[in-house]
Amino acid sequence: MVTTLLIILFVFLMLGFPMMIPLILAPLVIVLFFMPQVEPFLMVQQMLSGISEPILLAVPLFIFAADIMSMGKTSNRLLDFVGSFVGHLRGGYAITTAAACTLFGSISGSTQGTVVAIGTPMRQRLLKVGYKDSTAIALIINASDVALLVPPSIGMIIYGLISRTSVGDLFIAGIGPGLLIFSFFALYAYIHAYLYKIPLADKATWTERFQFTRKAIFPLMFPVIIIGGIYSGFFTPTEAAGISVLYALLLELVIYRSFSIKKVPSVALSTGLITSAVFILVAGGQAFAFTLGMAGIPGMIADTFLSGNPGPIEVLIIVSIFFFVGCMFVDPIVVILILTPILQPAAMQAGIDPVHLGVIITFQAALGSATPPFGVDIFTASAVFNRSYLDTIRGTPPFIVMMLIVCILLILFPEISLFLL
Repeated sequence: MVTTLLIILFVFLMLGFPMMIPLILAPLVIVLFFMPQVEPFLMVQQMLSGISEPILLAVPLFIFAADIMSMGKTSNRLLDFVGSFVGHLRGGYAITTAAACTLFGSISGSTQGTVVAIGTPMRQRLLKVGYKDSTAIALIINASDVALLVPPSIGMIIYGLISRTSVGDLFIAGIGPGLLIFSFFALYAYIHAYLYKIPLADKATWTERFQFTRKAIFPLMFPVIIIGGIYSGFFTPTEAAGISVLYALLLELVIYRSFSIKKVPSVALSTGLITSAVFILVAGGQAFAFTLGMAGIPGMIADTFLSGNPGPIEVLIIVSIFFFVGCMFVDPIVVILILTPILQPAAMQAGIDPVHLGVIITFQAALGSATPPFGVDIFTASAVFNRSYLDTIRGTPPFIVMMLIVCILLILFPEISLFLL
């Protein structure tokens, strides 16, 4: 049964089918041929139940807000603001890229959206001051992954749905790890620029800094409103998503006037296409997880890898390995949907805080998004920057090493995630 499931997944992926096809087809075949006691209509019920949770309303709303600001002036204003303060430092342009990706990630919640919005203008700036293209692209890809950790992370919304964990607590817990990753990247940028003698940029005057700050004040208020509102209990994550759309429209249509009301339907259509893909993956993942549970596979994995009552650190290491390897090959949302129900019970038995577990899982999803062979952000960057696959991944090893170091720190020191709760 398990062999058949894996063969279907592998064959269809190798034939170039979208992940949603084998994700739905494989469990359906298992139910039809190996589980006569299970009525096929239950698969449809499982798929519908997977996308009926109210918290999922936040996903299209956050995506819509990110799409609006990606087409507007928000990303450039953030870049100019950050660059005016750190651009003249050693490695300043790289630090600006990492900081801008972190800030835009706190607005969009999407790694791929951040690659497009921040990577497109910053890559040219990095190349102009002397960075290799492979280094610039690798920095953009990996810094964009912070978007999966800082609120409003779509990955955390999916994990919260599957694990029944507070999405608001997950959002707050992702801030510390996100800032830690940025600190590692900023330190690396400084050392790299020193070793390779990257020229320094001109230092902005305080007048210019004031001007850029004034222009960026409204985008900077976005994460303050979202995080502050959720942290204070003023509104829920779903309500925060609705507010984010309203704020984005106010920002780009009324204040900046970066595009007209006529373009909103086309942006909404783009959001609808992305959302439909996400929801089909969620529905298929629910059916897949149901089939795995009926087949007893979670118990088999637990008996094989989690027997002997391992401690919290051992369990988190096993969880990290599973998610890291899985996200190297499959879309992170799919991996979260499939593996969370399998590994969460063992983590709870070991006494691991479900919020901290969610941070570890989301972190591995972020890392896998930028890790060869099939990290989704790699292909996004390859398409956006029109570079070959090998050119895109050439500069990624140092960043992967830094991310793994951060992961070890998160496992050993849960307070990094939980200190704000």
